Amino acid sequence: MPSKMERKFGKYAIPNLTLYLIIGYVIGYVMSLISPEVYAYFSFDPYLIFHGQIWRLLTWILTVPEELGIFTVIMMLLYYSLGTTLERTWGTYRYNVYMLSGFLFTVVGAIILYLVLTVYYSNTEGNMIYSSIIAQTMGKAISAFVSTYYINMSIFLAFAVTYPDMELLLYFIIPIKIKWFGFLYGGYIIYDIIYAFMNYPTILAVVQTTMIVLSLLNFLLYWFSGSRKRLGNMRRKREYVRSVQKGVKEKRYENGVMHRCAVCGRTDRDYPELTFRYCSKCTGGKEYCQEHLFTHVHQ
Repeated sequence: MPSKMERKFGKYAIPNLTLYLIIGYVIGYVMSLISPEVYAYFSFDPYLIFHGQIWRLLTWILTVPEELGIFTVIMMLLYYSLGTTLERTWGTYRYNVYMLSGFLFTVVGAIILYLVLTVYYSNTEGNMIYSSIIAQTMGKAISAFVSTYYINMSIFLAFAVTYPDMELLLYFIIPIKIKWFGFLYGGYIIYDIIYAFMNYPTILAVVQTTMIVLSLLNFLLYWFSGSRKRLGNMRRKREYVRSVQKGVKEKRYENGVMHRCAVCGRTDRDYPELTFRYCSKCTGGKEYCQEHLFTHVHQ
């Protein structure tokens, strides 16, 4: 059932959003090849944004996450397939929220990180000249780690959680369940973070780690909310099975009656033509006839 937000804003959702993102990458690749000078104005740089170049709040989405090659083309085709499948599964509005929240978390988080680091190091130096240099340096440092790479990865991770047993062909030959690729991606992310702290200056490692977490925050929220739902479903299923078994045991030898509607009291003995079903949301193993199964008040 659509939420209130979906009913209100669902009409503004962009159908086939993954295709538009890939088209944006194509534009970015073309611009990087034919006009590197113009392409340089696409990147996300908080210092330049605060100095009037506000278009960078959007154009960074067009920047390419990696060098163009056959592997990049294959990955773009894969992300298109996964993204469109998720959109069909979740609905256009929810898929839009998932993807756009990834971009929003990245932008807002990068700006906050820039302000915090700039103020901290400027206060440490206590000099206005150094403060300007620090602000530019922090802008460049954050710009180097603002990318759609991990946002794209969030598509794959969300698909792996949604369809864990679907198979992909490794090297187009070996079938492997996608959940194992999801674990591999998770391990790769952890490796990236550890490598950064072992090989980069601490400030750069902190920036990279923060941007990774921000880019994947949409997936983390989806995963945690899904985990609660899965645990709740498992608990309700166990309770339902126990209540059904208890209800059947209690009613099995009651004057030959096997089923009794908790609303109207009719039984399978008096009305053998009726169909009776247990309700998974009611406690105590209550069952209902076909007329009251979907109309009763849960107890």
